[in-house]
Amino acid sequence: MKVAILGTGYVGLSTGVCLAEIGHEVVCIDVDERKIDTLKQGKSPIYEPGLEELLSKNSSEGRLAFTTSHQQGLSKADMIIIAVGTPQSDDGQADLSFLEQAAKDLAEHIVRDCIVVIKSTVPVGTNDYFNQLLLNQLKNNVEIKMVSNPEFLRQGSAIQDTLKADRIIIGTEDEYASEKIQEMYRPLNVPFLLTDVRSAEMIKYASNAFLATKISFINGIANLCEATGADVEDVAKGMGYDKRIGPAFLNAGIGYGGSCFPKDVKALLHTSRERGVPFSLLEETISINDLQQELLVGKALKRFGEIKGKKIAMLGLSFKPETDDMREAPSIKIARALTAAGAEVTAYDPVAASNARKVIGDVITYDDSALEAAKEADALFILTEWEEFTQLDLKALLNVMKQRIIFDGRNCLDETALKACGTIEYYPVGRPAVILRGDD
Repeated sequence: MKVAILGTGYVGLSTGVCLAEIGHEVVCIDVDERKIDTLKQGKSPIYEPGLEELLSKNSSEGRLAFTTSHQQGLSKADMIIIAVGTPQSDDGQADLSFLEQAAKDLAEHIVRDCIVVIKSTVPVGTNDYFNQLLLNQLKNNVEIKMVSNPEFLRQGSAIQDTLKADRIIIGTEDEYASEKIQEMYRPLNVPFLLTDVRSAEMIKYASNAFLATKISFINGIANLCEATGADVEDVAKGMGYDKRIGPAFLNAGIGYGGSCFPKDVKALLHTSRERGVPFSLLEETISINDLQQELLVGKALKRFGEIKGKKIAMLGLSFKPETDDMREAPSIKIARALTAAGAEVTAYDPVAASNARKVIGDVITYDDSALEAAKEADALFILTEWEEFTQLDLKALLNVMKQRIIFDGRNCLDETALKACGTIEYYPVGRPAVILRGDD
């Protein structure tokens, strides 16, 4: 099948690479010339495990191509997948300007009957709106069939999530379009859910909002555990054994971030308000997450009294491991709060430092290793649970610190391993702070 994809971000690029991997002829279109030039060289402009290898392989084997030309990219397409961004507007609703531009570009350059698939996360009713925009601007006499096909990719595992998805949602009232989408995805051997367009649009928002709510819930429980002397990890484990609840997304920490959860929860809340349907649970989900991102700074202020002049080392900047994405990362708010309070902040992240500098700026120092960042630090903040940090030589790290104080925002360090390094003050999330006394 000949597939054109508009947009080469996480969703568009991961989708394009994987569709080429299962045998389709894919052309990815983007207006960013620098990005397209990079992709033509077989290099990925984003960090995503496994992506560059498949990109290079399928490009060299002739199944994957990249262009800035809509005319060239759309000329032979049977299937057109829209994967442009829908960022958050100031009022919380989704900004559809990139989608509106995509409709204009398609209307001018589509020259044959085709199926148009919206994979971007969009509010309920957007597919109908997009279809009308397209029909009103079409330059050629062609037939367009619309499909909503939301994505459920996690950054850091986007390739795996595409090739081994839990389900594929196909929202359309057109039987032929439904059959063709199923044909495109059939090599993946993944369950299909066939539904109407608006239900498909809602499934995406409902899924992300539920997962975000689950994270905020366990973080609320974590704060209660600290106040009562309970252990949130044991509580979460006990909850997770219940099949009705499950263990996923029950890891207490400093809150969610990224390109999906924050904006999707706010977009769904905006829709509920717009339609006059109260949804206070979403308001609390957002509120708890905002407070949770300030948690470690509050703990540090309580411990030190004031942090002016203190050196704080931050390990991890991206919102989660295995990605360089800084969108809504807790490290942003934490870095700004620390520097505003007069702290000297050093930071290390395996891949996200360059992107972090664009967001946080030079008010903090970016180092090339955990050891370098921790040198002479009064405290260490763990903000992202990179595997590299769980395998650190803790004794060497602690030995270069001025004070052996750790605030673990992801509960990723092993207390037994820490204790073996000598006397340490350890502040996890959802468990009481402890002074670990080992052999110095």
